[in-house]
Amino acid sequence: MLPPRHSIRFPNLPPHQLGQHEAYFFLDENHQEVRLRFHDYGELFKRPGLYEQLFYDRLKCVSPKVVAGLIEEVISAQNANLSELRVLDVGAGNGMMGGTLMERGVSRIVGIDIAPEAREALRRDRPGVYDEYYVADLASPTEELVQTLRSWSFDCMCCVAALGFGDIPPAAFVTAFNLVADQGWLAFNIKETFLDAQDESGFSALIKEMIFSQYVDIYHMQRYRHRLSIDGKPLYYYAIVARKLRAYP
Repeated sequence: MLPPRHSIRFPNLPPHQLGQHEAYFFLDENHQEVRLRFHDYGELFKRPGLYEQLFYDRLKCVSPKVVAGLIEEVISAQNANLSELRVLDVGAGNGMMGGTLMERGVSRIVGIDIAPEAREALRRDRPGVYDEYYVADLASPTEELVQTLRSWSFDCMCCVAALGFGDIPPAAFVTAFNLVADQGWLAFNIKETFLDAQDESGFSALIKEMIFSQYVDIYHMQRYRHRLSIDGKPLYYYAIVARKLRAYP
């Protein structure tokens, strides 16, 4: 059964008045207008089809397709088999990235997200995508969770459309990074401004240190249009595929 179509209206604001993390829209529900922020993921996931309709239909997000395609390209260039990867999908949401990887032949995928609504949406919308799905906070994980995740022997971590706005803080990214075996693969995307020299935010500093301090070896970095903003302007991101060289302290 197809999910219902939702009545979505964007606010009439001067261009770029809102930061990307502040963007919101109005949803018509039972003849009442509900205001939701783009980053209110729990509320989005509660409503079947709303996340996809907002980001993929209206705003033309292509990030799962782009990042998965780059993983496949890099792995193939290394004469490795994509199907043999053991992937940790961080900030997995309702399984958009996991589903894209599965379509390309990845057979072992584990998801993790801090929002219980994400797992419920996954079970509703994409059952069978993940071998296991955990609801947990990687910024302060229990030792039991860390050991459980280590038992999967991950050699790849992906994180798509979830970095740099507080959705996944630096500490959570480091925890996930350290769960990947040395010489394992990393695939993620970040807004282009996070690599600017003047950006001194915690996440930007972490990524730049990882890149320039020999924690990772970049195999591919590509600037692309992640999606449109609510005023129709393109939002550009970098998609990065790298190899982990050593653990981050």
